[in-house]
Amino acid sequence: QVRLVESGGGLVQPGGSLRLSCAASGIIFRLNSMGWFRQAPGKERELVAAITSGGSTNYSDSVKGRFTISSDNAKNTVDLQMNSLKPEDTAVYYCNAKHNWGISWGQGTQVTVSS
Repeated sequence: QVRLVESGGGLVQPGGSLRLSCAASGIIFRLNSMGWFRQAPGKERELVAAITSGGSTNYSDSVKGRFTISSDNAKNTVDLQMNSLKPEDTAVYYCNAKHNWGISWGQGTQVTVSS
């Protein structure tokens, strides 16, 4: 069983920054990609950013230029640096990993952008 543990959410003012971290644990033979999704109240879960084991990245248009995803393959971790945060970034952020056993999700961490 692969477990994902997230940290780093919280309350921040518009224009501020937050860094989310996620660590995958368990018996993993192959970690294909890791990423971050988010779900705001009343909306569907959407991709924010993802990174493959080879380092290729993919970002939602709404966060390009503001968010940066990075990973450490040796530690099975993924981070999301979020800058210039906007109220519309408010959501529960979920870590996601695609690996040899399938797909795993974290429990979610709340990010609230408000003055």
